Amino acid sequence: MTDTTPLPAAVEDDHHGGIVVELTGEHGEMLVVSGEGIPRVVLTRAPGTEIDDHIAIGTRDPRRLTLTVDGREATIRPGKGKLRRRSYRVDVRCAGTSYRLVPDSIPSSRLTRAGKHLGDFSSDGDRRVIAEWRAGAAVEPADAAIGYALAAAFGTGGLPMWMMAVEAVSELLP
Repeated sequence: MTDTTPLPAAVEDDHHGGIVVELTGEHGEMLVVSGEGIPRVVLTRAPGTEIDDHIAIGTRDPRRLTLTVDGREATIRPGKGKLRRRSYRVDVRCAGTSYRLVPDSIPSSRLTRAGKHLGDFSSDGDRRVIAEWRAGAAVEPADAAIGYALAAAFGTGGLPMWMMAVEAVSELLP
């Protein structure tokens, strides 16, 4: 049997140095984000979960996902990912702090902590993530780790509803 585990994706973050994103397991059951300057984040998909190939971690069902940040459990609630761009948001509650990654343009998503915009992430769902931190934002190591994990696991960006409607109509035309 050949190993089909993809190689880790590495990036140099402006604030937190080298960050590595790995998708591990025979069917990509676990996404791990690590680096010298950030806490380790592990997002795990439950065994036996029906896999959606459009999502790196394989599902948006919060009952089938477990998230830990530096070994502590966190709560993760991905939106259902339907017609509206906002439905692709992912909410996390970790150590009393709330985070949200939500698409705000076609290629990128905005990361907020307790409602404050920290930065923007871009990823095609291939584990390669680009973070652009807002000037003056006090970005903590946990913020970066969680942002990279969510962007890598669920991808970023989304089409506005009107573009999705145009695509749906064009699919119906001969």
